[in-house]
Amino acid sequence: MTEHRIILFRGMNTGGVRAPVGEQRAMAEAMGLKNPRTLLASGNLVVESDLPPDRLEADIEAAMDGTFDLKVAAMVRTPGQWSNLIAANPFPGEAAAHPARVVAMVMKAGIKPGALEACRALAEGGEAVEAIDDVLYFWFPNGQGESGIFKKATPRMLGMGTGRNWNTVLKLGEMAGVKA
Repeated sequence: MTEHRIILFRGMNTGGVRAPVGEQRAMAEAMGLKNPRTLLASGNLVVESDLPPDRLEADIEAAMDGTFDLKVAAMVRTPGQWSNLIAANPFPGEAAAHPARVVAMVMKAGIKPGALEACRALAEGGEAVEAIDDVLYFWFPNGQGESGIFKKATPRMLGMGTGRNWNTVLKLGEMAGVKA
């Protein structure tokens, strides 16, 4: 059954990793994905597909490599998974008041053992982190740029993932037909 898929690319448009959004949409269409839409220029793509998320992850990573010569990790989620991600947010008050300061980090293959404790050890100035399913949720009261966690946590410590602030989480949900 064809339904929306939310595709998140890790590290897009940072450190020289560039793939213009129009060309990403064209690549998705060439793959047979329907109605490709991008949000911002930071690695967010919503498509319609009947492929299961794990298969689409592999296909889209191969297409990014073949089209742009980029080896980027993709995390694909269904609308149901995205709805659960939104509902599970352990910082709803903070997200309502300061959505740019709440981040959901979607993990590719789960959260590494010890990651939650490591993040908590790095937290400064009221920062908080929770792990629910395959998502790390962060509250950065002073913003990500001032965060001890954000400056020091690495994929080696956490596992492979990519973060989106709460504004972006909700906009991607809207694009995929998720009711928040």
